[in-house]
Amino acid sequence: MNFIISGKNIEVTPGLKEAIEQKLGKLERYFTPETEIIVTLSVEKGRQKIEVTIPVKGSIIRSEQTSSDMYVSIDLVEEVIERQLRKYKNKLVAKSQGHPTAAVPSGSIKKEFIESDDESSDDDEIRIVRTKKFGIKPMFPEDACIQMELLGHSFFVFSNAETDEVNVVYKRKDGSFGLIEPEFS
Repeated sequence: MNFIISGKNIEVTPGLKEAIEQKLGKLERYFTPETEIIVTLSVEKGRQKIEVTIPVKGSIIRSEQTSSDMYVSIDLVEEVIERQLRKYKNKLVAKSQGHPTAAVPSGSIKKEFIESDDESSDDDEIRIVRTKKFGIKPMFPEDACIQMELLGHSFFVFSNAETDEVNVVYKRKDGSFGLIEPEFS
Protein backbone atom coordinates (compact mmCIF):
# COMPACT_ATOMS: atom_id res chain seq x y z
CA MET A 1 0.00 0.00 0.00
CA ASN A 2 1.19 3.48 -0.82
CA PHE A 3 0.66 6.05 1.91
CA ILE A 4 0.32 9.71 0.95
CA ILE A 5 0.57 11.58 4.25
CA SER A 6 0.24 15.34 4.59
CA GLY A 7 -0.34 17.77 7.43
CA LYS A 8 -2.23 21.03 7.89
CA ASN A 9 -1.07 23.14 10.84
CA ILE A 10 0.93 20.14 12.04
CA GLU A 11 4.34 18.71 11.24
CA VAL A 12 4.18 15.05 10.23
CA THR A 13 6.87 13.68 12.51
CA PRO A 14 8.55 10.32 11.89
CA GLY A 15 6.68 9.00 14.95
CA LEU A 16 3.30 10.02 13.55
CA LYS A 17 4.18 8.61 10.14
CA GLU A 18 5.25 5.31 11.70
CA ALA A 19 2.07 5.12 13.82
CA ILE A 20 -0.10 5.73 10.74
CA GLU A 21 1.73 3.17 8.61
CA GLN A 22 1.67 0.60 11.43
CA LYS A 23 -2.02 1.06 12.32
CA LEU A 24 -3.38 1.48 8.80
CA GLY A 25 -0.90 -1.12 7.55
CA LYS A 26 -3.18 -3.70 9.17
CA LEU A 27 -5.58 -2.97 6.30
CA GLU A 28 -3.15 -4.45 3.76
CA ARG A 29 -4.92 -7.80 4.03
CA TYR A 30 -7.87 -6.13 2.27
CA PHE A 31 -6.04 -4.24 -0.48
CA THR A 32 -3.69 -4.90 -3.36
CA PRO A 33 -0.10 -3.58 -2.96
CA GLU A 34 -0.64 -0.66 -5.38
CA THR A 35 -3.57 0.78 -3.39
CA GLU A 36 -3.13 4.43 -2.37
CA ILE A 37 -4.16 5.55 1.09
CA ILE A 38 -4.44 9.32 1.36
CA VAL A 39 -3.99 10.59 4.93
CA THR A 40 -4.36 14.20 6.02
CA LEU A 41 -3.57 15.26 9.57
CA SER A 42 -4.71 18.62 10.92
CA VAL A 43 -4.99 20.57 14.13
CA GLU A 44 -7.74 23.11 14.74
CA LYS A 45 -8.37 24.74 18.13
CA GLY A 46 -6.57 21.92 19.93
CA ARG A 47 -8.55 19.20 18.14
CA GLN A 48 -6.40 16.55 16.44
CA LYS A 49 -8.06 15.39 13.22
CA ILE A 50 -7.15 12.63 10.76
CA GLU A 51 -8.85 12.13 7.41
CA VAL A 52 -8.25 8.90 5.49
CA THR A 53 -9.45 8.36 1.93
CA ILE A 54 -9.00 5.10 0.03
CA PRO A 55 -10.23 5.15 -3.57
CA VAL A 56 -11.45 1.73 -4.69
CA LYS A 57 -13.00 0.93 -8.03
CA GLY A 58 -16.38 2.60 -8.22
CA SER A 59 -16.35 3.80 -4.61
CA ILE A 60 -14.43 5.65 -1.93
CA ILE A 61 -13.77 4.42 1.57
CA ARG A 62 -13.34 7.43 3.82
CA SER A 63 -13.25 8.28 7.49
CA GLU A 64 -12.54 11.41 9.48
CA GLN A 65 -11.91 11.21 13.22
CA THR A 66 -11.17 13.92 15.76
CA SER A 67 -9.95 13.73 19.34
CA SER A 68 -7.64 15.56 21.71
CA ASP A 69 -4.76 13.17 20.84
CA MET A 70 -3.62 12.37 17.30
CA TYR A 71 -2.68 8.80 18.22
CA VAL A 72 -6.22 8.20 19.54
CA SER A 73 -7.62 9.65 16.29
CA ILE A 74 -5.42 7.23 14.31
CA ASP A 75 -6.79 4.27 16.31
CA LEU A 76 -10.38 5.44 15.81
CA VAL A 77 -10.03 5.94 12.07
CA GLU A 78 -8.58 2.45 11.60
CA GLU A 79 -11.53 0.87 13.45
CA VAL A 80 -14.08 2.81 11.39
CA ILE A 81 -12.43 1.92 8.08
CA GLU A 82 -12.27 -1.76 9.03
CA ARG A 83 -16.00 -1.68 9.83
CA GLN A 84 -16.70 0.02 6.48
CA LEU A 85 -14.68 -2.65 4.67
CA ARG A 86 -16.73 -5.44 6.24
CA LYS A 87 -19.93 -3.70 5.08
CA TYR A 88 -18.42 -3.18 1.61
CA LYS A 89 -17.50 -6.87 1.48
CA ASN A 90 -21.09 -7.88 2.35
CA LYS A 91 -22.33 -5.64 -0.46
CA LEU A 92 -19.91 -7.17 -2.98
CA VAL A 93 -20.73 -10.72 -1.92
CA ALA A 94 -24.46 -10.02 -2.20
CA LYS A 95 -23.95 -8.62 -5.70
CA SER A 96 -21.93 -11.61 -6.84
CA GLN A 97 -24.47 -14.05 -5.36
CA GLY A 98 -27.21 -12.35 -7.33
CA HIS A 99 -25.13 -12.75 -10.48
CA PRO A 100 -23.15 -16.01 -10.51
CA THR A 101 -20.93 -14.74 -13.29
CA ALA A 102 -20.20 -11.43 -11.55
CA ALA A 103 -16.50 -10.88 -11.08
CA VAL A 104 -14.76 -9.35 -8.12
CA PRO A 105 -13.99 -5.73 -8.99
CA SER A 106 -10.59 -5.34 -10.57
CA GLY A 107 -9.84 -2.39 -8.31
CA SER A 108 -7.94 -2.23 -5.06
CA ILE A 109 -9.75 -4.91 -3.05
CA LYS A 110 -8.01 -8.28 -2.79
CA LYS A 111 -9.95 -11.21 -4.23
CA GLU A 112 -9.08 -13.31 -1.15
CA PHE A 113 -10.84 -10.76 1.08
CA ILE A 114 -14.07 -11.03 -0.91
CA GLU A 115 -13.95 -14.82 -1.01
CA SER A 116 -12.91 -15.30 2.64
CA ASP A 117 -15.48 -16.75 5.01
CA ASP A 118 -14.73 -14.77 8.14
CA GLU A 119 -17.44 -14.36 10.75
CA SER A 120 -19.21 -11.16 9.75
CA SER A 121 -21.70 -10.17 12.38
CA ASP A 122 -25.26 -9.28 11.51
CA ASP A 123 -24.63 -5.88 13.08
CA ASP A 124 -22.56 -4.95 10.03
CA GLU A 125 -25.37 -5.79 7.63
CA ILE A 126 -27.16 -2.76 6.20
CA ARG A 127 -30.88 -2.92 6.87
CA ILE A 128 -33.48 -0.34 5.97
CA VAL A 129 -35.86 -0.27 8.92
CA ARG A 130 -38.20 2.50 7.81
CA THR A 131 -39.43 3.92 4.53
CA LYS A 132 -40.93 7.38 4.40
CA LYS A 133 -42.90 8.94 1.54
CA PHE A 134 -43.70 12.60 1.29
CA GLY A 135 -44.72 15.13 -1.32
CA ILE A 136 -41.92 17.27 -2.68
CA LYS A 137 -42.83 20.83 -3.48
CA PRO A 138 -40.49 23.18 -5.35
CA MET A 139 -38.53 25.56 -3.13
CA PHE A 140 -35.28 27.48 -3.08
CA PRO A 141 -32.25 26.03 -1.22
CA GLU A 142 -32.41 28.75 1.44
CA ASP A 143 -36.08 27.87 2.13
CA ALA A 144 -35.14 24.19 2.34
CA CYS A 145 -32.52 25.06 4.99
CA ILE A 146 -35.16 26.90 7.02
CA GLN A 147 -37.55 23.95 6.68
CA MET A 148 -34.78 21.55 7.77
CA GLU A 149 -34.07 23.69 10.84
CA LEU A 150 -37.77 23.85 11.73
CA LEU A 151 -38.01 20.05 11.55
CA GLY A 152 -34.82 19.62 13.59
CA HIS A 153 -33.27 17.35 10.94
CA SER A 154 -29.67 17.25 9.74
CA PHE A 155 -30.69 17.07 6.05
CA PHE A 156 -33.69 17.87 3.86
CA VAL A 157 -34.67 16.55 0.41
CA PHE A 158 -36.49 18.99 -1.87
CA SER A 159 -37.20 19.92 -5.47
CA ASN A 160 -35.06 22.92 -6.41
CA ALA A 161 -37.33 25.67 -7.78
CA GLU A 162 -34.46 27.01 -9.90
CA THR A 163 -33.41 23.75 -11.58
CA ASP A 164 -36.47 21.43 -11.15
CA GLU A 165 -34.10 18.73 -9.87
CA VAL A 166 -34.14 16.86 -6.57
CA ASN A 167 -31.52 18.33 -4.22
CA VAL A 168 -30.46 17.80 -0.62
CA VAL A 169 -29.43 20.44 1.89
CA TYR A 170 -27.55 19.31 4.99
CA LYS A 171 -26.05 20.75 8.14
CA ARG A 172 -22.26 20.51 8.24
CA LYS A 173 -20.23 19.79 11.39
CA ASP A 174 -19.11 23.43 11.55
CA GLY A 175 -22.75 24.63 11.61
CA SER A 176 -22.83 25.85 8.01
CA PHE A 177 -25.03 24.33 5.31
CA GLY A 178 -24.24 22.22 2.26
CA LEU A 179 -26.19 21.58 -0.94
CA ILE A 180 -26.04 18.35 -2.94
CA GLU A 181 -27.05 18.62 -6.59
CA PRO A 182 -27.22 15.72 -9.04
CA GLU A 183 -24.57 15.51 -11.74
CA PHE A 184 -25.39 13.23 -14.63
CA SER A 185 -22.35 11.93 -16.48
